[in-house]
Amino acid sequence: MSDVLHGPVPQLLATLVFVWVVWCLLKNDVRKPVLRSVAILVLGDVGRSPRMMYHAESFTKHGFETYLIGYEGARPIPSLLSLPHIHLTYLPGPPSLLLGFPFIVLAPFKVLHQVISILHALLGRIPHPPEFILVQNPPSIPTLALVWFVGQWQGSKVIIDWHNLGYSILALKLGKSHPFVRLARKFEVTFGRHAYAHLFVTRAMHDHLSKEWQLIGHKVVLHDRPPAHFHRASEFETHELFLHLVPSLSTPSLTSFLPPSTPPYSTPFTHVTDVTESSSIKSLPSPAPSPTLNMPSLRPDRPALLVSSTSWTPDEDFSILLAALSAYEKRARERRGELPKVLAIVTGRGPLKERYMNEVGKLQEEWEWVRCLSLWLEAEDYPVLLGSADLGVSLHSSSSALDLPMKIVDMFGCGLPVCALDFACLHELVKESTNGLIFKDVAQLADQLETLLTSFPSSEALNSLRSSIMKSSDPSHAARDLGLTGSEGEHWEWNSWAENWDKVMMPLILRDIQGRS
Repeated sequence: MSDVLHGPVPQLLATLVFVWVVWCLLKNDVRKPVLRSVAILVLGDVGRSPRMMYHAESFTKHGFETYLIGYEGARPIPSLLSLPHIHLTYLPGPPSLLLGFPFIVLAPFKVLHQVISILHALLGRIPHPPEFILVQNPPSIPTLALVWFVGQWQGSKVIIDWHNLGYSILALKLGKSHPFVRLARKFEVTFGRHAYAHLFVTRAMHDHLSKEWQLIGHKVVLHDRPPAHFHRASEFETHELFLHLVPSLSTPSLTSFLPPSTPPYSTPFTHVTDVTESSSIKSLPSPAPSPTLNMPSLRPDRPALLVSSTSWTPDEDFSILLAALSAYEKRARERRGELPKVLAIVTGRGPLKERYMNEVGKLQEEWEWVRCLSLWLEAEDYPVLLGSADLGVSLHSSSSALDLPMKIVDMFGCGLPVCALDFACLHELVKESTNGLIFKDVAQLADQLETLLTSFPSSEALNSLRSSIMKSSDPSHAARDLGLTGSEGEHWEWNSWAENWDKVMMPLILRDIQGRS
């Protein structure tokens, strides 16, 4: 019974009934949209929705009055908060009075509250109808129906940003043949088919939905790109980051594993050296002030830093990484001195985190060469961690096989080579042996870790991948370095988010503007 109440049925019914009632009451009170304004709706934590924050920043920088609607949680990126025309419009959570009721009573009220709060934000809290409504999909229910209704009623142009398919995510839990999954797919097709424009994160998704769902509206591929502040970290930035992370690295398991350090003059990864000791590169033994200090540099005895970002959900099988780290532990013991210690930092939050980290704790009781740590980082610290790391791992498998993981894009933006789990359209982003390696199972990932980390920190294989990524950020090298030619090479020219957004989005949002002004 709880599955029924928690599935798409009550959301769908509540959405349609409420939309019909509001339509009947308000259909005669219609205002025209105001040009150069946009409402961006993400039914999730705004601070954990990087692509939608980047959209908001780009619209705002081009003079649009921008209303970013979603739930309050993680702190948004600092660059967004400093802009003058951005308005963060947070959706309220369900009333605390309802939280004490049984789920069977609470579920319908939560759905209705969600529908009302979204419509109130779009119709009441924004002072005028926006020219555009940009909505993230998924989730599909109830957002696609609500923005369709508001767009039809107010004349706003709806843009759907297809990150993935909502029904395919539901199918991970219920199975592809479940009636709720079929209902969710019908809902997504019905309310997602018509829009002013459709944005896709991959060419594969563009081709699939254009053909299978016969989408109506402008259709463009807007590949993810990191913003400008994602870059390879300087040694000073790495030093400052790990000074900040000292409390997280001070557990008994880690202090006995990492090289000894004396903050603020050294961390397990960096140290400040005395100019007079430059030939021997010795860290300062105590935090005594000295006028002859160098800038921080990387320690030659540091462990290799591996980073993986996960949502801790079933579509990212974290057990693959754990098994590969266990295999690496065994090989490091056998090849003692030829392979470095590895500190794996895993970022993100999700439902399976506690289960897997408990498993990590048990494994680390026997591990000598590997440690795994889960961290939640502020928005400004995350790119510095990626830019300081030696290797990234992506476990994203895609419920639809049509999207690409933003985490890999972020890693490439920070000059970080990636080992990525293979799936259908991954080749649009990861080029084997050029910017990363692709694995299909635990054995392949373990082999790749061993190959890339042999002779660390002077690994030729790892340095070659990193060098290739850094070159690809230069447009004159991008197509050649990725092994592409012709129109495909132009399509995959590696540039910043701002450059890519301007190239793809500006023709859409300025189309026919002279005729409407």
